[in-house]
Amino acid sequence: MKPPIRYRSILYFDAVRRYGSIREAARRLEVAASAINRQLLQFEKDVGIPLFERFASGMKLTAAGEVFARHVITVLQDAKRATDELDALRGLRRGELSVVAVESLSATVLPSLLAAMIHRYPGVKLIVKTIGSNLIPDIVADGTADVGLAFSLGHHPELQQMGLARFRLGAVMQPDHPLAREKQLSFSDCAVHPVILPAPDLSIHTVLAPHLARFAGKMTVVAEAGSVELMKNLTLKLPAISFQTRLGLERELLARKLVHVPLQATGPVTTELGIYVRRGRTFPPTLDAFIALVLEQLSSLEKSARSRTS
Repeated sequence: MKPPIRYRSILYFDAVRRYGSIREAARRLEVAASAINRQLLQFEKDVGIPLFERFASGMKLTAAGEVFARHVITVLQDAKRATDELDALRGLRRGELSVVAVESLSATVLPSLLAAMIHRYPGVKLIVKTIGSNLIPDIVADGTADVGLAFSLGHHPELQQMGLARFRLGAVMQPDHPLAREKQLSFSDCAVHPVILPAPDLSIHTVLAPHLARFAGKMTVVAEAGSVELMKNLTLKLPAISFQTRLGLERELLARKLVHVPLQATGPVTTELGIYVRRGRTFPPTLDAFIALVLEQLSSLEKSARSRTS
């Protein structure tokens, strides 16, 4: 059964908001562009105010459109929750859950977490994307993802933090590096050696910002990378120091291909891995289950990391 015209208009509005043009929205939804344009014009007529600015290069929300978009996200997420709850009453376990996470979790943490979710809810389709932490808030806030896993996020008015765990940030290097046998290091210890630095869209950059400012122009920077995977792989090939937590380095540390030495300033240099959802949204059963799994795994990871550095 086709959705009512008003609900269909909301779907079309949201697709144009996400993809920035009627043509791309039509391609993603597999409907005619003329049908989306017609519904959108009628929708704007119904609400009595333009919701988009139209340019040759695409479409952009007006101020009124930005306000309206927040309500549309709520409507669509609530509709998804209602569907999931009805399926649960029928004994079904299906639906979709979209997750956006930091890249460093993709080595071992995220596969274990997703596998546990799939075993528990085999009919649920998981849509997963990995990017830098500092890009995650907007993706969760605008409803593109149901849940985000990110390091060291500052306060965001549209996000709710559901839990967190703290991890030591460390200097990462090859086992034969001159500093590899140290128990802990300051950033100044590292700054006299060639370094690989994180790009600004990574949370590691945010944590290290005071040190990076202090030593700006005084370090031998061999590369700046917007990917922790790239930083790790460069460190495997170069006699340089990079910076991250042990998460994402599990295999290399176990094989003794890399060494992780905790950073110390006035105290341990730490970063927080948190789980985030859009503030005020209702939780379908699958999201509730996923959050519970994440909280359980974060607690286990934090205890394990603490035991290694104690």
